[in-house]
Amino acid sequence: MKFFIATDHAGIAIKPDVIALLNHMGHEVIDLGPFNDQRVDYPDYAHALCLEVLNNSATQGILICGSGIGMSLAANKHIGIRAALCHDAYTAEMARAHNDANVLCFGQRIVGLGVIESMLKAWCATSFEGGRHADRVKKIEL
Repeated sequence: MKFFIATDHAGIAIKPDVIALLNHMGHEVIDLGPFNDQRVDYPDYAHALCLEVLNNSATQGILICGSGIGMSLAANKHIGIRAALCHDAYTAEMARAHNDANVLCFGQRIVGLGVIESMLKAWCATSFEGGRHADRVKKIEL
């Protein structure tokens, strides 16, 4: 799988670890920045990532900020993006299985590396179930 990843200044410290975990799992990761811990505006990075996911089929995104809330709010402004704020493996699995989520959001200040690893494994191992969930997902984008 190919992932795009972006953070803000509050999510940058964990980004190298997330990239390493995904690479170890056999996934390609493209880092969209930022590349230092200077203050940035999270919507700029969320929007850039969403455009990449929308313009590159069969890709997914990971957005990290302090809480994950701001990134998920900004990402979900894009038609075709279903960004899920997840806190554990279960929420990551359900986001993929029931919501066909294509962008995983989480907060560096909320979850530790062990939880992040379990979320990534659940996210990558889970496919959209379709069926009754497909009609619900269609209703998201009125």
